[in-house]
Amino acid sequence: MKKKDTLFVGLMLFSMFFGAGNLIFPPFLGMGAGTSFWPAITGFVVTAVGLPLLVLVAISLVKDGANTLGNRVHPWFGTIFTIVVYLSIGPFFGVPRNANVAFEMGFKPFLGNGSVSQTVLLFGFTAVFFLLVYLLSLNPSKVVDYMGRIITPALLLSIVVLCVLGFAKLDKPLQAPSEMYQTASLFKGFIDGYSTMDALAALAFGIVILTALKQKGVTEKKQLTAYTLKTGMVAGVALALVYVAIGFLGAKMAAYGTFDNGTALLSTASTIVLGSSGKVLLGLIFTLACFTTCVGLTIACGQYFSKILPKLSYRFVVTAVTILSFLIANLGLNQIIAVSVPFLVMAYPLTIVLVVLAFCHRLFGGSHKVYAGAMLLTGLVSLYDGLKMFGLESSVLNHLMSKLPFASVGLGWVVPALAGGLAGVVLEKLSRSSSSNEELQLEKAS
Repeated sequence: MKKKDTLFVGLMLFSMFFGAGNLIFPPFLGMGAGTSFWPAITGFVVTAVGLPLLVLVAISLVKDGANTLGNRVHPWFGTIFTIVVYLSIGPFFGVPRNANVAFEMGFKPFLGNGSVSQTVLLFGFTAVFFLLVYLLSLNPSKVVDYMGRIITPALLLSIVVLCVLGFAKLDKPLQAPSEMYQTASLFKGFIDGYSTMDALAALAFGIVILTALKQKGVTEKKQLTAYTLKTGMVAGVALALVYVAIGFLGAKMAAYGTFDNGTALLSTASTIVLGSSGKVLLGLIFTLACFTTCVGLTIACGQYFSKILPKLSYRFVVTAVTILSFLIANLGLNQIIAVSVPFLVMAYPLTIVLVVLAFCHRLFGGSHKVYAGAMLLTGLVSLYDGLKMFGLESSVLNHLMSKLPFASVGLGWVVPALAGGLAGVVLEKLSRSSSSNEELQLEKAS
């Protein structure tokens, strides 16, 4: 591949990753972190950039992507886990959330106080939005040209304009951190990085990137891994720079008031910096970011489900994903977020542990017992953390979970994951020892 091809595939990957959550959460983190901004944004970048890159590399090292990684735990787990990931970052949560944010930030601010209800307007906007997503998703081979060469540069340029002008005009000093960021701000940022959903998206985008690289003539396994890392680094550097920039913009905005969410913060910042034209610029940023992510996720779902279910054509799957996303998007943003956040708390620890095990695969001989032990205990802790966010909790379990190391910073699953992995190592050694003894006895008997 030529260097420019690597650049454009990397920019395409950036645009697929960079959606609603990537815009909303960094500035909100910045506002809360204040003078603790740098440790908080560092933690955020680890899970929002570093982890997705590790996932992409892990996917490139195995034959059938996320399914193969999951199969190392158990074939049933591999199938169910991968399907749940694709459905969640696709039509159930990820795509509808991006479409709603595009409406809220790219369309709604220009409507005024008309007589048409928001429900009808959302319906009309999402109908046009998903028609365009559908049309572009039908030709995945053209996505690199459209997104890498045209849409992504326009998106990055818009963000640069907003941030540069914002840093020049917002000259008040950073404020003291809010209560949540006064202690362990690094770990708080680490947990905040979950909300981008990018580690889960990377499980899906792996197949898209590998397909794009193969279309560029890269076929050898080692080359695929090398170019996946290169394109991932292009996307990762761009993501990290944008997160730091808009996060620092949020930290600056803390001196200008309090805001309920990142969208309100960015809207006020753009108005302060550019006046009424700031809304136009911000609307362009959100619409482009959300649109490209929806296209990337729709393509990923289409390629995955048409592969595991050969009777379903790629066109059929893309049509189904688009229609389902359109219907769920019209439920409204608040309802989608209310369900997606607890789900992320459950799914992210499992994804992190699965990827770490993939890189340590050779150290323990790829034992199923190690995978199963680590994933089982991680799943039990993360499942309860997610259910607790739905309001399903027990005082006894709360007390037990609070005793786990790092539970106070949302990482109570770390030690159970290690314990489960070590238990798997012990069981594997005992199993091999037992098998060896049986073979010796059989030899003696013979």
